[in-house]
Amino acid sequence: MTFTELCKRVRTHIGQDHRYAHCVRVARMAEDLARVHGADPAKARKAGMLHDLARLYSEERLLAECAQRGVPISDFERANPIVLHAPLSAELARADFGVTDPEVLSAIAKHTLGAGEMSVLDCVLYLADGLEPGRDYPERAPLTEMAGRDLPGAMRATIESSLRYLSSKHLPLAPQTAAAMRTFGAHTMTEAPTGGHS
Repeated sequence: MTFTELCKRVRTHIGQDHRYAHCVRVARMAEDLARVHGADPAKARKAGMLHDLARLYSEERLLAECAQRGVPISDFERANPIVLHAPLSAELARADFGVTDPEVLSAIAKHTLGAGEMSVLDCVLYLADGLEPGRDYPERAPLTEMAGRDLPGAMRATIESSLRYLSSKHLPLAPQTAAAMRTFGAHTMTEAPTGGHS
């Protein structure tokens, strides 16, 4: 399947122009970041295009399809089903779009919550999802600039931005994000909220 054919299939699957446009922007940014930081640009672009296949599913559908497809559901995920769109999108990419590359599937699965162990490609997609040009929050521009030169620093700063957002909304911290915090040396912050992504 060519990348153009992949894009057409993703657009049909998602069925919403706004979410599809987000996927295109993430794919482009991930490809650019991959070039800078030594990851495979083609893999980054593919992961970006496929990362939100299940993002518009209802909570009921996310839970049902994960159970049906054998995607593990943790207690946190059961209580916050929206985050299941990441691992379910990875499974959809594998089963329905023919993606077999474990690096691409890992990046898709980790793009929302992060993880204690993240490859360069995982980080590239995580950052591209949160920093793509369609996002609108004050920290986006400086975080984007940092992402272009300092991948670990951008991960740390972006996770801290997400923590402030979660705190402002009184939302719980996922164990996976807590593990990513430890990996990248992120700290709990008390400043006013300014960012966050999904």
